[in-house]
Amino acid sequence: MMLTFLKSKIHRATITDKQLAYEGSITVDKKLMAAAVLAVYEKVQVLNINTGERFETYIIPGKPGTGQICLNGPAARLGEKGDLVVILSYAQLSAAEVAAWRPVVVQVDGKNRIVKRKVLSIAC
Repeated sequence: MMLTFLKSKIHRATITDKQLAYEGSITVDKKLMAAAVLAVYEKVQVLNINTGERFETYIIPGKPGTGQICLNGPAARLGEKGDLVVILSYAQLSAAEVAAWRPVVVQVDGKNRIVKRKVLSIAC
């Protein structure tokens, strides 16, 4: 049996742009991607703190160090510049893997600069 657990999270990032004419996805600063252990084209869930909207899309890399968080394509209709979002990724784990699993949380400031990166422990 496989169980779904949080893999990583970028917490309270600010949307910096939106591009409706793009095919779809969310562009994320490559440094943030690396800190949150996110891969190019990885599926993510995006939670808009301002609106309560939740949607799934995939990651494409933005220029490192820019703090870029850009909603593209249809996702551009689900947030506005300045909205705060949480970007989540998940992992499928076997029951045997759960005890050793450690998700990563990246906290950012208002300009999407990394403030803190922590590895969580699972209390089971």
